[in-house]
Amino acid sequence: MFSVGLVGVTGHLVEVEADLAAGLPAVVISGLPDSALHEARDRVRAAIVNSGQRWPNRRITLNLLPATMPKYGSAFDLAIAAAVLGGSGELPLVPLDGVVILGELGLDGTVRPVRGVLPMVAAAARAGRDRVIVPVENAAEAAVIPGIRVRAVDTLHRLACFVRDGSPLIEPPATPAPPPVDGPDLAEVAGQALGRRALEVAAAGGHHLALLGPPGAGKTMLAERLPSILPELDDAAALEVTALHSIAGLLPPGGRLLRRPPFQAPHHTATIPSLVGGGSGLARPGAVSLAHRGVLFLDEAPEFSKGALEALRQPLEHGRIQLARSGGGTEYPARSQLVLAANPCPCAKPAGDAYCECSPLARRRYLGRLSGPLLDRIDVQVKLLPVRAAELMEAAVASESSATVAARVATARQAAAVRWAPVGRRLNAEIPGPYLRRPPWRLPARDTAELRGRLDSGAVSARGFDRIIRLAWTIADLDGRPRPQREDVLEAIQLRTGEGA
Repeated sequence: MFSVGLVGVTGHLVEVEADLAAGLPAVVISGLPDSALHEARDRVRAAIVNSGQRWPNRRITLNLLPATMPKYGSAFDLAIAAAVLGGSGELPLVPLDGVVILGELGLDGTVRPVRGVLPMVAAAARAGRDRVIVPVENAAEAAVIPGIRVRAVDTLHRLACFVRDGSPLIEPPATPAPPPVDGPDLAEVAGQALGRRALEVAAAGGHHLALLGPPGAGKTMLAERLPSILPELDDAAALEVTALHSIAGLLPPGGRLLRRPPFQAPHHTATIPSLVGGGSGLARPGAVSLAHRGVLFLDEAPEFSKGALEALRQPLEHGRIQLARSGGGTEYPARSQLVLAANPCPCAKPAGDAYCECSPLARRRYLGRLSGPLLDRIDVQVKLLPVRAAELMEAAVASESSATVAARVATARQAAAVRWAPVGRRLNAEIPGPYLRRPPWRLPARDTAELRGRLDSGAVSARGFDRIIRLAWTIADLDGRPRPQREDVLEAIQLRTGEGA
């Protein structure tokens, strides 16, 4: 029989062999199984007997190929049961020739859903298989993959009847229409023209964003509305995101592709494994991977542990996270937009106001929890001022909606995608710095004089220089210019340093 094993988000076709020989009754499983797979022998035996089939009292050797690849989880149960019944002569397995079988067995013979069905079925398609049998709860999810004939089972007895008598299996349900988009709108944000501009630039270029300011300035409101101005995911990105959520067991009912950019907002008490991934056995994806192609929002960022914040530096730079464990390593994509929000001091009262109870040293120590190397990877860093009464009362009339801003963001992203198509990139934030410093994309010296002066004086690092140039390209795309000008570079410096807020 054939099944699929997962290592991270990558699936591999697994051949399940069963050999029944004379000797003392026993079941031996080989092929680097984990604890859950070792326990399959008891689950499979009970499921076969309670489904009205005969359990062969012989020495049964089960081998999962390739034997050098670790196998995790219970998704092999149904394939193991079919191999045992075929080897004992209970079932003729011709109808299952070349079919990929996935599913966990309960003791009563029910077939239970498993995590990661979508990347498993995608791996079967890449291996040239065109038929899969999955648990009925996973049927809609599996049917998302094109070119695959999906059938579902709810019990082992139904599978046996299909093999023996040709009884039909369960068809996957029709894909329901996507629900209407209903979420927070940018029009609800009062004032904060600089914050709105920073949010729009971050969305258009895929840049990381830090929002600093007193409570009530709108930091959280702005961050929560960033997904509403991002374009919907294309087919490739939607498959990546849906596969990650499938592995984590977080897919909503219905089995649709996730088209909206995900939004993850972990609490400040989150541990390092919950942010970057971890767990016993095969490491599970963390919040930074679940936010892939979307937004990872860290509210009250200085309250996060130093180790948790520093663990984000490598994924922010490379767009992926590599997790090494004693049982094997795995890699998850992690190309998310990081948004940090922070108050100016522990007491969180207006800066410079007579009500603030913090000394200058306490203020420096508080924001110093965000390390320099981490902030150096944040493209846009703006300081928000308190909202004035006039802005608060006139917000409903003066503010643009998310739909209006999203249209500009989509146009800017399309311009960047066309420009960077020859190098296989789509967003300005993804372009390597050396590429922007060489012709034909190097900006004239007169336009970058201020920026080069800051680099020479040490006010801006080399990484910061490249990130400001990327910001300038995004600003030009939003304003409809083919190349950045001096004004774009100056605005990019302001967005990077927070000056002039």
